[in-house]
Amino acid sequence: MEEQLQKEKIWTKDFVLICLANFFIFLGFQMTLPTIPLFVEDLGGNDQLIGFVVGIFTFSALLLRPYAGTALETKGRRFVYIVGLTIFVLSVGSFGFLTSMVLLFMMRVVQGGGWGFSTTASGTIASDLIPGSRRGEGMGFYGLSGNLALAIGPSLGLTLTGIINFKPFFLICAGLGLIALILSSRISYKKIDPKPGMEKTKSKLYEKGALKPSILMFFITVTFGGIAAFLPLYTAERHISGIQLYFLFYALALMITRSFAGKLYDRKGLRAVFLPGTVLILAAMILLAWLPNSLILYTAAAFYGLGFGMVQPALQSWSIEKVPVNRRGMANATFYSFFDLGIGLGAMGFGQISHLLGYSSIYWMAAVSIAISMLLYFYFLYRDRLSVSQNG
Repeated sequence: MEEQLQKEKIWTKDFVLICLANFFIFLGFQMTLPTIPLFVEDLGGNDQLIGFVVGIFTFSALLLRPYAGTALETKGRRFVYIVGLTIFVLSVGSFGFLTSMVLLFMMRVVQGGGWGFSTTASGTIASDLIPGSRRGEGMGFYGLSGNLALAIGPSLGLTLTGIINFKPFFLICAGLGLIALILSSRISYKKIDPKPGMEKTKSKLYEKGALKPSILMFFITVTFGGIAAFLPLYTAERHISGIQLYFLFYALALMITRSFAGKLYDRKGLRAVFLPGTVLILAAMILLAWLPNSLILYTAAAFYGLGFGMVQPALQSWSIEKVPVNRRGMANATFYSFFDLGIGLGAMGFGQISHLLGYSSIYWMAAVSIAISMLLYFYFLYRDRLSVSQNG
């Protein structure tokens, strides 16, 4: 019995270290999230260029994630994670020395590569360390480390850029990534034993078993592209104060949801969290499209945080729970590739939409994207039931 309890333990030394490393790399990233658009403006860019700068980062991460997934199973978790963190630290530290949009585009591509490697590795390492029977709960706790960074990062970033120049600001963000790199060196990584047929499957650019949850996640993260790139500019246009508090309320709502959504998924399955979560996100997008005052801004933040906190860990758990252990890296790569693709296409597409139709149209289109995700969920559910009845 004691051995069984030990196997079911979540909070091991290595799990704490991966959560801490994830917190610091996410803190460095989240501090840049609302400030990159301001940096682009400082360099003379417009809304369309802001969309491309945000989007090119996610597309770079997207393109490299499949290779990160393969490397996780062939080179090992440690190699991929440390390489990704190192690239991220060097690229972010370089931002403050850039004086042109061309150089910024180039370094955002490099940063995206580091982000793609590090986050794919980190999620895979966490899933290695969590007992299978508590995967939803464990991934929820792991996600809390990123959520805590989100609660602090955007507000801290906006505050610091109001006090100091961009050069020391980006060096601070890089320093936080360096702390994550140091913590990562203390983790005892799981060794992956080659499986029969692994050489044949390692060349695949995606994991088929992770496609359904990844597609659903894509239509949800499209909304995040609109928030990350344009919400600070949208609130400024409407003379609505409190954008720092938006990110704080969003993160607090995420953390509240994480405390129960993972357990609910483990016990009741996806249907218990997906539809309630997407309804909340849909309501948040409608409120942002309306946005008459700060109270509605904060309400939208709470709805979005509650909804996203329910949906994201459940879909990520689904993407890895039915694949072989030696394919978890590729499953995580597939999931995060669609995650990035949603943000990237959202930021680029919404940059064009805002230029033509204004900022509020971004969030009406984001609401449509959530509705598509909900319809696809029902379609997948119908197909699964039909397959079971035919096989039965």
